[in-house]
Amino acid sequence: MEQLHKLVVRYGDCKQKPVRFRPGTWRSWLEPHEAAHVLDIGVGCVNGPSGDRLISRGDLSHLRDRVGDDPNSLRDLFVAVMIWGSGTTNGRGPRHTEAALSDARMPTVLRTTSEAVREGDLSGAYRQFVLNGVGRSFFTKWFAAVDDRDTTCDRALILDDRVFRSLNALGWSSWKAAGTRQWPTRYATYVSSMHDWASALGVTADWLEWLLFHLNGRVDEL
Repeated sequence: MEQLHKLVVRYGDCKQKPVRFRPGTWRSWLEPHEAAHVLDIGVGCVNGPSGDRLISRGDLSHLRDRVGDDPNSLRDLFVAVMIWGSGTTNGRGPRHTEAALSDARMPTVLRTTSEAVREGDLSGAYRQFVLNGVGRSFFTKWFAAVDDRDTTCDRALILDDRVFRSLNALGWSSWKAAGTRQWPTRYATYVSSMHDWASALGVTADWLEWLLFHLNGRVDEL
C-alpha cells in the first residue's frame, strides 16, 4: 500500500504517548469490587490537576508480566486496560468498567479469552468475549494487553473505531479481505494483515496500529 508507506515515512519519528487518567474519577466505581489498588499504576503527573497519573502501554505489559492468571490478577489487568483505554476523554469508562466487574461471567470470560489469545486463536477469543459494558474497541485492547507470545507471532492488536476509520480511508475492507461478514474472522484477518504490512514496511505491528489510531481516518495528511 503506497499511501500507507508514505504515512509510515511521514510519522516514522512519532511514538505513542502515555495516557492521563484521574484516579478520583474511578475510585468509587472500583472500591466495591476491591480493585481500587489498580489506580496506583503508572506515574504521577508533574503538571495538570493534582492527583492525575499517566499510564502507558508498557505499564500494561509490565503488569501482565507481574501478575498471575488467577481471577483477581486477570481482573486487575482488565481494569488497567479499561483505565488506559478511557483516559480522561471517555467519561463513560468508569461506568462501563463497573458494569463488567458486576457481570458474573467476568472470571470465565477473562480466563477463556486470555487462553485463546495466547494459543493464537484470535477469532475464538473474539467469539467468546461477552461482558456488559465492553465492546470491540475495548475487548480488543484486552486481547492486545494479555497476549504474551513471542514477537515472532502475529500478536493481538487493537481494532477500535479510529483504526477502522483509517483502514477504510486507505481503501481496505475487512469483510472483503476475510471473505465473510463474520466479525471474529474479520478481526483475525485484520491482525494478520497488519503484521504482514508492518513486516514489509520495517515497523512493528503495534506501532502501525497506533499510527492508524492517531490518524483517525485523516490518511491524506502528508
